[in-house]
Amino acid sequence: MNKAKSKGPQNQQAAGAYKAESIKDVAEFLNITISDSVASSLASDVEYRLHQVIEEAARFMRHGRRTTMTTADIDQAFRVLNIEPLYGHTPHNPPTFRRAPPFSNMPSAGSVYFVEDEEIDFDRILREEKISMLPGVNWTAHWLAVEGVQPLIPENPPAIPRDVEPEAGKSPLLTNGTAASSLQAVTTKKQQQQQQQQQQLVKQVLSRELQLYYSRLTSSLLPPTSDFAKRTAALASLKNDAGLQALLPYLIKWVGEGVVGALKDGLQSENDGRVLEVLLDVISSLMENKTLFVEPYLHQILPPILSTLLHSSLPPSHAEYLRTSAAQTLSRLLTQHSTTYPSLSPRIMKTLLLGLVAPGKSKGTREGAIRGLMGVGKEAVRKGLVEGGGAKVVGSECSGQDPTTMSLVSSVMDAFTVLYPPSDMPESLELSRESDIIFSQKLRDVLGDFFANKLSGDAGWARGVLGVQSNGNNS
Repeated sequence: MNKAKSKGPQNQQAAGAYKAESIKDVAEFLNITISDSVASSLASDVEYRLHQVIEEAARFMRHGRRTTMTTADIDQAFRVLNIEPLYGHTPHNPPTFRRAPPFSNMPSAGSVYFVEDEEIDFDRILREEKISMLPGVNWTAHWLAVEGVQPLIPENPPAIPRDVEPEAGKSPLLTNGTAASSLQAVTTKKQQQQQQQQQQLVKQVLSRELQLYYSRLTSSLLPPTSDFAKRTAALASLKNDAGLQALLPYLIKWVGEGVVGALKDGLQSENDGRVLEVLLDVISSLMENKTLFVEPYLHQILPPILSTLLHSSLPPSHAEYLRTSAAQTLSRLLTQHSTTYPSLSPRIMKTLLLGLVAPGKSKGTREGAIRGLMGVGKEAVRKGLVEGGGAKVVGSECSGQDPTTMSLVSSVMDAFTVLYPPSDMPESLELSRESDIIFSQKLRDVLGDFFANKLSGDAGWARGVLGVQSNGNNS
């Protein structure tokens, strides 16, 4: 009985689909030495695993109503049995196996199958057209619309004409034997349509709420004799509320028209002065609102500010406040946007210097230019009053004691304070000393006699304005 039992497993192992010799071949390839019993046990286990995988794959094949098992069924079986799938085998491109001829030296060896490699003809590949690589994905920024006008650039869609042109093949009708007038009319119409296409407007429809807000806001701000509480609330709304971007071009246009209307006459009344104060407050509130994108509208904001700043005749009781407020608004604008637009400060400086030193300008214009230079910065004041000769030009016109002249002189002295602060204990220049005589002459050459006399009472201040360090003897 024991002998019969010992022969049974040997017969089963010999009749298995996976031979023990295959296990030994794999072990020898891995430089592992195993006994016959271990090889037989491993062969039986491999055969059991194969049967298990094939049985699971057959289930997928039957559920798919197919009679041929595919590699997808094997992959699904591996997934069910929590076994890592075989990569590189898909049912869409099954490999083709070829049978190798038998070995003459080993007739007992079984059949050998291999996957045939595709032969590549390099001559054919070199003759074919080369496929160029597509450029990588990148991002660029462009203007979709500027001030409601769509620029004609390749990134934007082409403009679509509203009216359909008549066919080019049709000849114009002759009237009294001539068609010149018809051709001219058609040419003019085409030119007009081309101009309309170049300035195609991107319409933006305001909601009824925004329209009502705009009407209530403007009526609360102007006329300036209206309720002070409403005007304060309106300015606070412009300064803090979000969602006003759609109204921004309309508000800026309203401010510009208001400034033009207040300054168009030669002499301004007190009411015009109050109107300009409110409009400058509106610009300042819009600049302080952090939710508004003001940069595309800077070229529309600057004219009202500079017009108020450099106007020749403002109402006397409002002139100083208006010019100071305009200079502060200009300073805030340059602080926020001069880094984005590097050419903004030089352009404003050129305008202010022209108003300061150009011949024929009024005292009000020169005072506004000085206030504007103070708003731009210390170096702008030095370039305008000291290096540009602005103080000398202003001093030659300061004769008399009228309020306009006194205000102009006060603005120049304030600008000198920006350049260098006055001394706490001022000491006058001693004309008996040779160095002070030389410095006094230089002071008159740079600033003129009028302002040289103003600064000669404080030697330290005068030297600071000209950028000359004081000597130890004069301290």
